[in-house]
Amino acid sequence: MPVTRSATRASAAASAARSLPVADAKRPPKRQESVVTKRPKKATKVGADEGVPRPLIPPSGEELAPLPAKLTFSLEDAKNHLIQADYRFEDVLSRLPCTPFESVEAIHPFQTLCYSILGQQISWLAARAIHHKFLRLYFPELPEKPDEQYWAKSRQEVFPTAYQVATTDLAILRTAGLSGRKAEYVRDLATRFADGRLTNQKLLDANDEELFELLTAVYGIGKWTVEMFAIFSLRRPDILPVGDLGVQRGLLRWVLSLHQPEYRIEVSPKKLPDSSEDPPKAEGSAKPKSTPAKSKKLKNKPTSVKMKPDQESEPPTLNGRLRRAPIPPLPAGLTIDYLTDRLKGKNKVKGPILTPTQMEELTESWRPYRSIGVYYMWALAEEKAGS
Repeated sequence: MPVTRSATRASAAASAARSLPVADAKRPPKRQESVVTKRPKKATKVGADEGVPRPLIPPSGEELAPLPAKLTFSLEDAKNHLIQADYRFEDVLSRLPCTPFESVEAIHPFQTLCYSILGQQISWLAARAIHHKFLRLYFPELPEKPDEQYWAKSRQEVFPTAYQVATTDLAILRTAGLSGRKAEYVRDLATRFADGRLTNQKLLDANDEELFELLTAVYGIGKWTVEMFAIFSLRRPDILPVGDLGVQRGLLRWVLSLHQPEYRIEVSPKKLPDSSEDPPKAEGSAKPKSTPAKSKKLKNKPTSVKMKPDQESEPPTLNGRLRRAPIPPLPAGLTIDYLTDRLKGKNKVKGPILTPTQMEELTESWRPYRSIGVYYMWALAEEKAGS
């Protein structure tokens, strides 16, 4: 039987079909990987400077002159203003020193802000150790393992210039115990001081809003850090840290003791921050870390000032000059029951004990000297039963 053309084509097709691997028949064609769909490789861990552009820093290692040790306002006027706003301030101010505004020292902004960054979110002992290791990077003559006698000495502490820190590799900074992030933060701060974007004079001349803009541009510095720097270093008179839980709780107790006769509080000098080197330790901390006030400053004075509401119908004069102002009403929306529940944590509401608006309203009469009032709010505690 003759073989036709159609039979030949059919036979070839069948043979080709048998020669195809089964797996190839089911596997879809391989797509060429697109550049767009490629996942970028994870960034290398911070600690080296490879590939990181370094800013141009003027070759100057001169140390910045400290800012002068003086207040920009009258502390006596501030005290009188607070006493007029709330008569209880007279007793507090006469017994307990307002240390940041009375023991005024020269200000070293770069050094202070460096320490603020190095001490973030760690204990004061850990912060002290890292501070010392950081200094030894630039002053290797310092003891490697200082003892308590070394820490107890009163000395003029050395500190590197902004230019020195700005030109230090991140890897070297990390050998002092800094995390990768903190190393970046400290060097960014140093670079801004070294290249002139930040200067002591700029910080001194800036108003409160401008100061916030200048410093929050630095990596690792937030609103709370700026507020603490403004109070304890620059001695700004009208700063209200609305986000600080310690201030919120203290202000709540202060207000309750005025409006609720049975609620008593005391101001403990042991809870007062002692100097510009020792502001409250952690942002938002309910119990700010502080050094007890020096006993020599409180000689022949009680260890605490107890605040008890007065029930006299005719308020007496203060120092023969000032008459107690009537107790102001609570701001709209606030009641004694609400404040009591907030302090005890009964209100299952997330967020701050007092909102920023409520804190502004409750301290309105303190303006323009809220910093002085705020200083004592950290020290307020409920009076112990039986005292």
